[in-house]
Amino acid sequence: MRTYLSAALSAVLLVLLAVLVPVSALSAWVDLEIDDTDRYLAAVSPLASDPAVQNTVATLVTDEAMKNIDVGPLQETLEQFLHETVQSFTTTESFQRAWDTANRTAHQAVTAALHGDSGQAVIIDLAPVIEQVKGELVNSGVPFADQIPVESTAITVLSADRADDLRSSFQWLRHCSVWPAVGTVVLLVLVVGLALVRGGLRAGLGAAAVVGGGFVLGAIVLRILVAVGRDRVLDEVPGSDRGGAAAVYDALTASLRTTVWIVIVVGAVLVVGGLVGRYVSARRGAGRSAGP
Repeated sequence: MRTYLSAALSAVLLVLLAVLVPVSALSAWVDLEIDDTDRYLAAVSPLASDPAVQNTVATLVTDEAMKNIDVGPLQETLEQFLHETVQSFTTTESFQRAWDTANRTAHQAVTAALHGDSGQAVIIDLAPVIEQVKGELVNSGVPFADQIPVESTAITVLSADRADDLRSSFQWLRHCSVWPAVGTVVLLVLVVGLALVRGGLRAGLGAAAVVGGGFVLGAIVLRILVAVGRDRVLDEVPGSDRGGAAAVYDALTASLRTTVWIVIVVGAVLVVGGLVGRYVSARRGAGRSAGP
């Protein structure tokens, strides 16, 4: 009877951790990174040097500019030249500053879309980039550069429909903040502590092994959620923006993927340590029983 009860409690603990680990990670992520402007910028700022982002920006800026320029048979040549020029600009410090400016504004759109009452798309407005490009080209004497319009041209990161789908989940996670993580730690201390008090070292080691297994299971669930979320978000993004949007999503969720590996390693150590400890303890106990 005691064996069945122990197995049932272990199963319940595994299920609880499979839920608590991803909820803890996601709620802390929303509260500490997505809602924090400086941390948000720290995550996306390095994307200024990402080839996918640079190519997306160059393509969008070039396409918008060519809508206002007509040079007849030289249209294709000018378009290629302009694309290469903008692509080259994306490697400069001026682009880095323009990218940071655009993303600071974009973070306001993220907050409004995920915590507001009505849905709106999350975009990175490239108007500051276009203004910088136009100024560089005009100063360099590039023909027709003065005809480039400084208008709102954007990379769509999250569609309005998808923002509507995600809003309630994000609001719930935001309200949870770091408390699920605190609750998880308290639960683990209680489980392992009670096992040690009531069953001794072997029981405590067994509880640690179960906790480790729950960590691994919860980390796997978290990784699946991140992957599924990526597919759902990008599914609604226009094809021309998908490369840039994917880079932004991956940058923002990098801390979650790191958390997955940390939790898996910690869980694996607890599983191996608990099982090995129980085995050694059992061998020692058998040795003492067989002694004179």
